[in-house]
Amino acid sequence: MKYNINDISESVSKKLKKRRYIHSIGVMYTAQALAMKHEVSLEDAGVAGILHDVAKEMDEDELLHYCNKHNIPISPAEKAAPYLLHGKAGAYIAKKKYGIGEEHILDAIRFHTTGRAQMTMLEKIIFVADYIEPGRKQYDNGSDSSDTLYAIRKEAFTDLDRACALIMRRTIEYLKSDSDKHIDSTSIEAYEYYKVFL
Repeated sequence: MKYNINDISESVSKKLKKRRYIHSIGVMYTAQALAMKHEVSLEDAGVAGILHDVAKEMDEDELLHYCNKHNIPISPAEKAAPYLLHGKAGAYIAKKKYGIGEEHILDAIRFHTTGRAQMTMLEKIIFVADYIEPGRKQYDNGSDSSDTLYAIRKEAFTDLDRACALIMRRTIEYLKSDSDKHIDSTSIEAYEYYKVFL
């Protein structure tokens, strides 16, 4: 193994609040389970899973400052809703602090919140694992029964593209229902690409 996931996990536990660290552990194990099913490197899935929220404790001003300082591009939606930047900031931290050099792992961290069109299998695994990990609770946003968390969890182990599409549809419907929420253009483009799998 190139990376010691136990050492990374221990370091992450010191950066995140307990609740978020437990979530990250859940994403790591869920990602590894999906990786076994979909024939992706368990190590890559584990590393991306444990590090996906490594920048999540930064507040919005910190995220904006951090991204500006390190020349990380900021979209109009990210400027309006800086919490969206934690994926990009997290990928930078993963590279600089944890020595993660593989771009496909960094991209899985970078796009775990917004998704994107034509995601790699690892990107899809982290995107889905973040949504379905065991600590996630069901909520009703008025969608049909195929959008329940139970249904999405089941779909993740049979059709990852459909699981992505269901999550994207559910998320966009939720964001549209709240005028204070912003929808990143990357998420819209991702949904336009994946909705054919519904």
